[in-house]
Amino acid sequence: MKTYLFLILAVAWIACGSPSSDSSTGSNESTSTRIDDGKGVGEIKQVTLTNPLNQQMVESGKAIYEMKCAACHRLTDQRVVGPGFLGVTERRKPEWIMNMITNVEVMLEEDAAARALLEECLTRMPNQNVSVGDARELLEFLRQNDGEE
Repeated sequence: MKTYLFLILAVAWIACGSPSSDSSTGSNESTSTRIDDGKGVGEIKQVTLTNPLNQQMVESGKAIYEMKCAACHRLTDQRVVGPGFLGVTERRKPEWIMNMITNVEVMLEEDAAARALLEECLTRMPNQNVSVGDARELLEFLRQNDGEE
């Protein structure tokens, strides 16, 4: 039984990578010169938020959440596989949220906040192939979840 536990831990460690492996790659050079504006890394540079919330987008975002996110994320602050979503729109900029959804691999490599979440949760978020439009609808749903009107 101990052998299986050790094997599982070893596979998880290798899959997540070790902190020392990041310093040997050239990717740190680009992150050290990149200005951290809290928007993350990816094609999303600016998000125009609706006021009031667009209920059609909220409903579409809810369906996307249920299909692609609910297995690992709760709408509360409870951490399951990934962190709970409650308050995410208060902690992160809309651009960061959308970049994390649409550009997860690069975010986990180059964004300090995304790397910190990986260290906390110990599981890499899989790429769900969410389009920019779907990510925007998911963001609208998360805004409603956080109490915005």
